[in-house]
Amino acid sequence: MSELLDKAKNFLADKVANMEKPEASITDVDLGHVGRDGIQYDAKVSVTNPYNVSIPICEISYTLKSADRVIASGTIPDPGSLKANDSTMLDVAVKVPHSILVSLVRDIGADWDIDYELELGLTMDLPLFGNFTIPLSQKGEIKLPTLKDLFF
Repeated sequence: MSELLDKAKNFLADKVANMEKPEASITDVDLGHVGRDGIQYDAKVSVTNPYNVSIPICEISYTLKSADRVIASGTIPDPGSLKANDSTMLDVAVKVPHSILVSLVRDIGADWDIDYELELGLTMDLPLFGNFTIPLSQKGEIKLPTLKDLFF
């Protein structure tokens, strides 16, 4: 009897381990909005849902680093759901205060951009799995606006 239970447990574990899971990728990071309180950068994340039902996203956590320093971090609670059997484009707004940008003058002064690393965690509530987090990371350069971009 215990052999049968072990076989059933192994079969179920193998099936669950090989189930398709949602996949995600960061497709773009751009300058969003410049305001008095700081600069907003917009990250676009494409998430593919292989299931026949929509999946609720519990939260999106983000960390934006430059020169090995965290310049912005936070969470976006309950950003919506993923469409069933489809790709969903998520917008993640990352706000960076002007005071942080001033401390990055050396990196900015060389080529008027910020070398960055963006780390995202998409936490979803999947049936059978429970909370499931997809970790994402992207490195690149964010061009800063010039005075011409701001005022003209």
